[in-house]
Amino acid sequence: MTGEGKGADFVQSLARGLAVIRAFDAEHPELSLSEVARRAGLTRAAARRFLLTLEELGYVHAGGRLFALRPKILDLGYAYLSSLDLPEVALPHMERLVSLVHESSSVSVLDEDDIIYVARVPTKRIMSVSISVGTRFPAVSTSMGRVLLAGLPDDELDEALERTAFVRHTDRTVVDPAELRAVIERVRARGWAAVDQELEHGLRALAVPIRDSGGATIAAMNVSVPVRDSEMFELTERYLGHLQECAQRIEADLIAVGA
Repeated sequence: MTGEGKGADFVQSLARGLAVIRAFDAEHPELSLSEVARRAGLTRAAARRFLLTLEELGYVHAGGRLFALRPKILDLGYAYLSSLDLPEVALPHMERLVSLVHESSSVSVLDEDDIIYVARVPTKRIMSVSISVGTRFPAVSTSMGRVLLAGLPDDELDEALERTAFVRHTDRTVVDPAELRAVIERVRARGWAAVDQELEHGLRALAVPIRDSGGATIAAMNVSVPVRDSEMFELTERYLGHLQECAQRIEADLIAVGA
């Protein structure tokens, strides 16, 4: 049950309510009561109470047997995004980068086992992966995620890899923990990460860290490229210098505004 093993100050009902919200995702925008209960790890009765409460507050819509999140749910994430200096500082630099390289660019931060997109400047290309601010992807299978994992201290990296549920998204996805640890060590050594169709066939990505004034990695920025446009070795030749320069400009502005 959600909340088992937590401290005395842990509010289990809040955790259960959040589990109900997180039961919905891009693959499951509408769910029945039974599906919400199963995905949130709750009884049907408990799930029903939380859903009806969220409906009363305007966060959930009930239509017949199915429930769905309403746009008001974005208020919860906006409180976090609006407190960040990073997207506001990064976007003008990202827009210049995209106009230069003609490929999409994103910035993300690490949240446990996932990366969360906090800024994005797309091109007009149509990709099968739908990405917007707030999108989550598994850190281990993404270029930005590997940059962010490489920025962790050894003990935190070990913990992250131990709890990760490795999923084979494509036939190229690294699913062996030892192999992934070796990949991350290479990312640490060279200061960037490249991923070749590990999250989705037809998509490659190159990422670099964004660091604070003390040198700690606080975010990652990438350029994503369709396979048909370049060979893997061309990623660094075409984009790495531009990506690093953009990250450095963002870092300088973050320091200037005291972020």
